[in-house]
Order: sequence, then structure tokens, then C-alpha cells
Amino acid sequence: MTMRTIDIAEATQPLAEYAQEADHGPIVVTMNGRPIAVVVSVENADLETITLSESPQFLALIERSRERQKRDGGLSTDEMRQRLGLSHE
Repeated sequence: MTMRTIDIAEATQPLAEYAQEADHGPIVVTMNGRPIAVVVSVENADLETITLSESPQFLALIERSRERQKRDGGLSTDEMRQRLGLSHE
């Protein structure tokens, strides 16, 4: 995969074409040399997953959970997978 950078003034293709090109790597859209957007391919994710990944409340919940895990301990991902009989992917 290779990342591509394009200035917004040069981004004249329809969005659908950029989305198809994102299979080959992220496309960073810049303005005055600064990134303003990224078109990336999404694999193994649904709309709910993408929405949650942008939610400040959900991200804060995850961070609190990680901090509690570090502080109080608990099961690792590998231990949980083993207990549930899931394979390591």
C-alpha cells in the first residue's frame, strides 16, 4: 500500500473514483500543504463501528476502561479468547 497526497485544488475527480483508489492506500487531501481530510479503505467495519470510532464519549469510555485495566488488572485479550474458545486472528 502506498499513501498518496493531493492538494484540494487538484482533487477534481468524483469522490467515487477517489474511494475506489483508496484500495491501494490512503489518499490525503491537503490545503496549503496541511492535511484536511483522508480517504481510506474500510475493511471489516460497519457504519456503527465507524460512528463509534468518532464519538468523543465512546472514546472516553474506552480510555477509562483501559486505565482501569492497567490499574486493577484483568484478563488479556489472549486470555479472553482462550476462555471463549476463539482463534487468534
